Amino acid sequence: MEFEFWWLLAFPLFFALGWIAARVDIRQVVTESRALPNSYFRGLNFLLNEQPDKAIEAFLEVVKLEPETIDLHFALGGLFRRRGEFDRAIRMHEHLLEREYPQGHKGLAEEQRLRAMSELGQDYLKAGLLDRAEQVFGKLLETSQHGQARTHLLEIYVQEKDWQKAIDAARLLERDTSKPLNADIAHFYCELALLESAKGNSDAAAAQLQQALAANRQSVRANLMTGDLHAAAGRHEAAIAAWRLVETQSAGHMALVVDRVLGSYRQLGRVGEGVQWLRAFYARQPSHDVFNALYLAVSETEGAAAARQLAREELRRNPSLRTLDRLLEAEIVTADPEQRELLQVEKSLVASYSQRMMRYQCGSCGFKAKQFFWRCPACGRWDSFDPERGEGES
Repeated sequence: MEFEFWWLLAFPLFFALGWIAARVDIRQVVTESRALPNSYFRGLNFLLNEQPDKAIEAFLEVVKLEPETIDLHFALGGLFRRRGEFDRAIRMHEHLLEREYPQGHKGLAEEQRLRAMSELGQDYLKAGLLDRAEQVFGKLLETSQHGQARTHLLEIYVQEKDWQKAIDAARLLERDTSKPLNADIAHFYCELALLESAKGNSDAAAAQLQQALAANRQSVRANLMTGDLHAAAGRHEAAIAAWRLVETQSAGHMALVVDRVLGSYRQLGRVGEGVQWLRAFYARQPSHDVFNALYLAVSETEGAAAARQLAREELRRNPSLRTLDRLLEAEIVTADPEQRELLQVEKSLVASYSQRMMRYQCGSCGFKAKQFFWRCPACGRWDSFDPERGEGES
C-alpha cells in the first residue's frame, strides 16, 4: 500500500477529536459528582473501611435528601437483607412501591416496580414469611420476572414440604429455563413416598418411587427406598436386587446399603453368600464404612482370627482410627488376661476419639452431621452430602 501524504493532515484532527471527547466526559463526571450529596461519598468511604453500620446511616441520609435515588434504595434494601435486618429491608422496598409522587411525576418505571416487588418477595422469604412471599412471587409469574419468581416459589414449596407443588413448579421452571431439575424432582417424589409409607400405604409409596425413577434413572435414593419397601414386606430377594442396583448408579453410596444387603441375606439364611458378595465388592470399592461392615460380617461368620487378619491388612493399606479400633477389638478376644486390660483401655480411648470425629459432611457448605442427609439442613442443597463418613476435626 502506497503512503498518502494527506494522512499526515488527518492525525492532528484525530487527536483534537479525542481531546474534545475526553473533556466532555470529564465535565459530565464532575457535574454528576457535584449533584450527589456529601453523605453519598461518606457512605462509600465507610464501606471501603468496612464500617457497614455507618455506611447505612450515611446512605439513608442520601435517600432522605434525594428521594429519586432508586438504585440506592435497592442497594440499601439488599444490604439490610444480607445483614439479617429483614424488617428494615421490607420497609425500604414497601416504601418504594407505596410512596406518593408529586403531581406530574411518572413514579416508578415498570421494570423498577417489578424489581421492587421481587426484592420485597425475597425479603419476606428470608424473614420466613412464606405466605406473603408466595403471594408476591405469584403476582410476578406473568411478568418479565417470571423465571426468578418460579425459582423462589420452588424454594418456598420445598421449605413448606409441599412436594406436589414443588414438582409442578420444578417442571415449569425446567420449561422456562431449560435447566435440568430431574434430580430434584426425583427427591420430591421420594419425599411423597415417605409420607405414603408412614401412613402404611406401601403400594402408593412404591408408585411414587417409580415416578422418581422415571424422572431420574440415576436416583440412588429411589432404589434404596424401593429395597426398604421390599425388605419390610419380607421380599428379601427383591430388596437385595434393588439395593445392589445402587452400585451401577453411584458406587460411593453403597456405604449406605451394605448393612441392608447383609441383613436381607441373614433373613434368607445365606449369610455366607452375603459375606462373599461383600468381599468382592470391597475389593472393587474399598472404603472405611464398607470395611466396617465386612469386619463385623467376617467376625460373625469366620471368627476373631479372620477378623483380626482382615483388620491388619486394612490398617497397613489404609490407616485410620476406625480400622485401629477394629484391630484392637479383635486383639482383645485372643489376648491373655494381663494384656486384655491394657488393650481395652487403648480401645476405649481410640473408639471415643474416632466416634467424635466421624461425620458426614456437605460438599457445598461444609456442614457436618452424625447422620446422612439427602438435603443439607444448612444450605438446602440436594445430594451434597458425601455418603462416606470422614475423620475430620470434630
